[in-house]
Amino acid sequence: MSEVDVQEAIDFVAENHRAVMVTNGPRGVQTSPITVGTDGEKPVISSRETAFKVRNLERDPHVVLCIFTDDFFGPWKQIEGRAEIVHLPEAMELLVDYYRSIRGEHPDWDEYRQVMEKEKRVLIKVTVERVGPTKQG
Repeated sequence: MSEVDVQEAIDFVAENHRAVMVTNGPRGVQTSPITVGTDGEKPVISSRETAFKVRNLERDPHVVLCIFTDDFFGPWKQIEGRAEIVHLPEAMELLVDYYRSIRGEHPDWDEYRQVMEKEKRVLIKVTVERVGPTKQG
């Protein structure tokens, strides 16, 4: 895998935020529809600390993401990698950056931060180890 492949995948994530995450659960694979952003170097995902995907990643950090366009039947990228889970309070500003990378500015950042704490949000950062296959349609 070249640095170009990784950067191409990160650029795709920066423009396309719909994805499916595949993790390894105790009884097999588990899939989760997610919204994915990027910190410029890695795909990033927000989740509740108690979600199955987070528990699965704590046991086995291997993760696969299939990112696709809003059209669904168009270009897509597959990313395989290792997940790092960042918990609150360290995750707070990363969660703010995550929101900004997808939606722009929030109308009330104090409210956003309160919701992140109430929901016990974490940020999942994916170190890309493999990109592909990439197909259309």
